[in-house]
Amino acid sequence: MQANASIPIFNKRIFWDVNFDAIDYDKKAAFVIERVFVRGDVPDIRTCRRHYGDEKICKVLSNAKWLPLATIYLACALFNNELTDYKCYNTAQLNPTHWTY
Repeated sequence: MQANASIPIFNKRIFWDVNFDAIDYDKKAAFVIERVFVRGDVPDIRTCRRHYGDEKICKVLSNAKWLPLATIYLACALFNNELTDYKCYNTAQLNPTHWTY
């Protein structure tokens, strides 16, 4: 994590199901990063990248159990890596579902 110990400012709608004021951004970094990339908008993602750094975010997203495909594509574009670098993408390929129409 970066040297600044300030608390990042995210939109409350991202964390609608938890106590927003009680979030520990250091202990629950993986939860915060995944939630921001799935439900946040561009300013939220920028704030997350400034606070946690690209290396930590890439590591967390690569090991996530589930991410929407759009989030995986965004992470690939941001961090210049492949779809197969993401654990959740490989798991989804091993467990095919019905066709989506």
